[in-house]
Amino acid sequence: MSDAERPQIYLITPPDFDLETFPLRLAAVLDSTEIACVRLALATRDEDRLARAADALREVAHARDVALVIERHALLVERLGLDGVHLTDGARSLRKLRKDLGDDAIIGAFCGTTRHEGIAAAEAGADYVAFGPVGETPLGDGSHAETELFQWWSEMIEVPVVAEGALSAELVEKLGPYTDFFGLGEEIWGQPDAASALKALLAPLG
Repeated sequence: MSDAERPQIYLITPPDFDLETFPLRLAAVLDSTEIACVRLALATRDEDRLARAADALREVAHARDVALVIERHALLVERLGLDGVHLTDGARSLRKLRKDLGDDAIIGAFCGTTRHEGIAAAEAGADYVAFGPVGETPLGDGSHAETELFQWWSEMIEVPVVAEGALSAELVEKLGPYTDFFGLGEEIWGQPDAASALKALLAPLG
């Protein structure tokens, strides 16, 4: 697979992490592999904790020319000097947010396993659409985004697509020809050496 065809990597933070150690782990991964974007995906709704995490990760990411987006909290994007927002509810608030944040902000939308939701997000001005989970997971309702969805999207829609959720090396190989980005998070952060875990997952891409 040539560099032009090779999907880019989109890192997703754990839902909770130690502010003392995680920025160093993130820096090690960013220094080991070319990363397109990082998503701050903390589960907390504590604004102070979100702000401190954003400050720490922004310093790491921007020093390496990597974009940093925040999950859900669109009102914090400008306040915290972030590059954009990742929406978890498809296209619902996308048009208004595009108007509020402007054309330069990255706005992505997670659309589950639904082609219709993805098309709605693309038409509303999303910079990317994410589908998942792509692998088997006991979480959620058991449904997952099939390879055929990515294949169809790559042929019919110009808006970049992200494959995320329960990825394995086998799925990376299978989806490589059809996705623009792989969204990776829990697959690597649960391992002692996240950078090595990422390299192993991406090995099928060559």
